[in-house]
Amino acid sequence: MEIFHIFKHALTISFFVFVMMLLVDFIDTATKKSVSDLMGKGPWRQYTLASFLGSTPGCLGAFMNVSLYVRGMISFGALVGGMIATSGDEAFVMLSQFPGTALALIVLLFVSGIFFAWISDRLIKILRITPCEPCTQAHCDHCIAGMESQEGLRNIFHPTNLVTNFQPLSFTRFLLLAMIISFLSLVLLGILGPSSWDWKKVTFIGLSLCSLYITVVVSEHYLNSHIWEHIIKKHLFRVFLWSFGALFFVHWGLNFWNLDSLINQHMLWVFFIGALLAIIPESGPHLIFVMMYAQGLIPFSILFTTSFIQDGHGMLPMLSYNLKDAVLIKVFNLVFGLAVGGVLISMGL
Repeated sequence: MEIFHIFKHALTISFFVFVMMLLVDFIDTATKKSVSDLMGKGPWRQYTLASFLGSTPGCLGAFMNVSLYVRGMISFGALVGGMIATSGDEAFVMLSQFPGTALALIVLLFVSGIFFAWISDRLIKILRITPCEPCTQAHCDHCIAGMESQEGLRNIFHPTNLVTNFQPLSFTRFLLLAMIISFLSLVLLGILGPSSWDWKKVTFIGLSLCSLYITVVVSEHYLNSHIWEHIIKKHLFRVFLWSFGALFFVHWGLNFWNLDSLINQHMLWVFFIGALLAIIPESGPHLIFVMMYAQGLIPFSILFTTSFIQDGHGMLPMLSYNLKDAVLIKVFNLVFGLAVGGVLISMGL
């Protein structure tokens, strides 16, 4: 029975992540070009916009920051700050589990990203570190994993696509519509999500209706390239597995392993292990610490430290472009994260 409860919890989290990623991708598609145009020569504008992109839930903002860095539109420090502000797919999970704390964390990471972006640009001059040269070749976009070709917003989301999209109805669209309608029905019946009518239930229903509309009107290309190939195949199943695994680990640890007592006795080790795991360029390991925080097992300082250092999948395209800069960014983030996290722990937060 407990396994079924964990399964439902993981399913609810995963679908919330799917819906939020879908909406974020919509906003990203609508604003990608305008955001790129906003990047000026002033360093503080770069720091602010790079941190803002990083603080948007998911990895799209981080991918865009790498793309801008490759083109020489933002500095090394701005990219460091953007990665500090990035929480990857875990941001969606945190918003679903503890929205108030998650929003405060996102704001703190955004501010930290701006500050440490400035520090990083100062440090590389002092340490005489030379970042890589920007890529000026026309095909440099192919070096950036996850960056999709730009489509006109009006063409993608125009309501007149409704007739075209259902003549005939593709299997992919049918599957997505069935999945969203099924989830919406389960939420309305109280089987998934909150059983009583509160703001969380209303939010789930509202987001589900938005995702349903987007799935109905988007073009077949957008449906397959953005939603199916990227969000579902690359993210959704992995998020479900990690969510289920993290929930099961916490539940099993609390009931059979006295996890609460073990963590309290070795909090410093948990702090360092969380920081080291955050180096991994993968959305998933950090979820263990998210779930432990949700259960009250670890303090905010450890959650903040792991969120500060980890950047989801954001670093993957940078690894393929320039390994030296990618390693330097992770080293900077690890040192900064340990320093800030250590201060927060000493303050008892």
